[in-house]
Amino acid sequence: MRATVMYGAGDVRVENVPDPKIQHPSDAVVRVVRSCICGSDLWPYAQMPATPEGRRMGHEFLGVVEELGSDVSGLKRGDLVVAPFVWADNTCDFCREGLHTSCRDGGQWGPNGVDGGQGEAVRVPQAQGTLVKLPVAEDSALLPSLLTLSDVFCTGHHGVVTSKVGPGRSVTVIGDGAVGLCAVLAAKRLGAEQIILMGRHKDRTDLGRDFGATDVVAERGEEGIERVRELTGGDGTHAVVEAVGAEQSMHTALGIVRDGGAISRLGVPQYTDVPLGFPTIMGNITITGGAAPARAYIEELLPDVLDGTVEPGRVFDRTIGLDDVPDGYRAMADRTALKVLVRP
Repeated sequence: MRATVMYGAGDVRVENVPDPKIQHPSDAVVRVVRSCICGSDLWPYAQMPATPEGRRMGHEFLGVVEELGSDVSGLKRGDLVVAPFVWADNTCDFCREGLHTSCRDGGQWGPNGVDGGQGEAVRVPQAQGTLVKLPVAEDSALLPSLLTLSDVFCTGHHGVVTSKVGPGRSVTVIGDGAVGLCAVLAAKRLGAEQIILMGRHKDRTDLGRDFGATDVVAERGEEGIERVRELTGGDGTHAVVEAVGAEQSMHTALGIVRDGGAISRLGVPQYTDVPLGFPTIMGNITITGGAAPARAYIEELLPDVLDGTVEPGRVFDRTIGLDDVPDGYRAMADRTALKVLVRP
């Protein structure tokens, strides 16, 4: 089959790789019908050291079940399924607590001989706990929005849940990428009263307004902090979702959070130190967030996607075939595409 392999910074190839096969009774083989490129894929695309063996790519996909291991129940061949961005047994103590990213028997797509989603098919470990059946056909117009349940919409939802967004609350979302925009949509869904989106790309912030942003702040650094403070009567917002992962973004988050508020870190951090000194203690600021346990959120979010209450699939602004994946990476890295949908 064909699949995407990254060999180093800027070096993405689509190559022939072995077809996936059942290796364990808990496995399934899924034919991919939709995948995509994630903003987090751009970090290795920018800085991954060159390797001779390469790294399989893609952690977001929808597919059709082709084969099932003998221990897998609740699924059958032909089912359309969504796969969260980590696989998990959905039965261990961490999974029962809603923390599937820490599953004792789980793992990530790509490393250690596991297939990646940017390919024609995937061997799915722990298939019964990982895959969620979808009640639509594989040609449904809802597929782009359903695909966001594998990662980006669930991640935005995680950011607003962990920062305690709700009716009457205010939130600032830092970053106008797909995760940030989905955080805006999730905040609107949960009833936030004021939603400030910090971003500089007008086409993206316009979509953010459609998703529910009440204000847009294009300024960065101290100017951005000052502008948010102006919009909130000097107090800042109850919640801040940091959806970039840069050190400057975290400094901004600390500058705009209201006393007693919470900052949710969603962006894959490209820094190691966070300035949590005396002002943070005195302000009773909570630092939360992390990798979203998407599997824990899918059933909650699925009905609103199915009935069209939310349309997170609008974050996809380019659709390509599998052979064009290297061009898709370049487009996202060059900011000429927001999020690229892949149809193998």
